[in-house]
Amino acid sequence: MERMMEICCGSYEDALAAYHGGAKRIELNSALYLGGLTPSLGTLLLCKKNTDLKVIAMVRPRGAGFCYTPGEFETMTADAELLMKNGADGLAFGCLDRDGNIQEEQTRIITGIIKKYGGEAVFHRAFDCVQDPYRAMEQLISMGIDRVLTSGLKPKAMDGLELIAELQKRYGDRIQILAGSGMNASNAKEMMDRTGIYQVHSSCKGWACDPTTEGAEVSYAYAGAEHACDYDIVDEKLVRELVAAV
Repeated sequence: MERMMEICCGSYEDALAAYHGGAKRIELNSALYLGGLTPSLGTLLLCKKNTDLKVIAMVRPRGAGFCYTPGEFETMTADAELLMKNGADGLAFGCLDRDGNIQEEQTRIITGIIKKYGGEAVFHRAFDCVQDPYRAMEQLISMGIDRVLTSGLKPKAMDGLELIAELQKRYGDRIQILAGSGMNASNAKEMMDRTGIYQVHSSCKGWACDPTTEGAEVSYAYAGAEHACDYDIVDEKLVRELVAAV
């Protein structure tokens, strides 16, 4: 199986960096500092017009967790329709109940929208908040999910390597396992070699400065003091290094 490096992008410029760095697939978001939210249609359209990337668009209406109100889920279904209708190759999403189980009704609805347009259904790292990963994986397979992004229920994927390997062993012939969180050129090949998976998800994160982030008495900074006037970007050089490493 051909190895795949998916780059997590927060903008059209990020997508261009991933494309020129040699990536073939991206997860397209906005607001990566919140863990990734739904991107704009303009961003999606530019990515599809000016690259040949496979674009998996995030559907997530807010930060924090994944237990959504009726109004939030209504927004998610509307976004899902618009994104797929406008050329997304698939959607990344995750819906849980308050007890940390898969919210089956919501998952089936979003998956149905994706499949109506012939796209890929990706359950994102909401999976890492479930109570029982094996039960959750069986549920997702039964609902037609194509791929699960996971760090093995740990903060970083290398720390969850054993669970990722076990999930691949049990379910790899029925669903794709995509390892993400802390993946880079130094560890991606090891993750693949030791678990048997063939896909990794990486932010390849760099920083760019916007000097208007801070005024004399106000600040719009969201990173730490070291990056007080910076915003996160995809670093094309890091993408090239990741692609070369595996």
